[in-house]
Amino acid sequence: MSNPNLTPKITELMELKRMRDELDAEIQAAEDEIKQAMGDDDTLLAGPFKVTWKTITSSRLDSTALKKALPEIATRFMKQTTTRRFSIN
Repeated sequence: MSNPNLTPKITELMELKRMRDELDAEIQAAEDEIKQAMGDDDTLLAGPFKVTWKTITSSRLDSTALKKALPEIATRFMKQTTTRRFSIN
């Protein structure tokens, strides 16, 4: 399928994604600066803001290890899904 009428919309989308990436980088830099100022403290009060940076422990299934140790059981509990991937090259 070919549709040159979509070229301006695709160009706009690519520019928006570029802008998002720049904003994400700026957000990450600001967060890193605040984290550096916090050091080992898990709570920071700054004017009306309360910033927390806490360690959280969670437990998750290691599917790679399960597949190696018990492949027949891992296969029984596999769930297949179908999706469509959107990409622009």
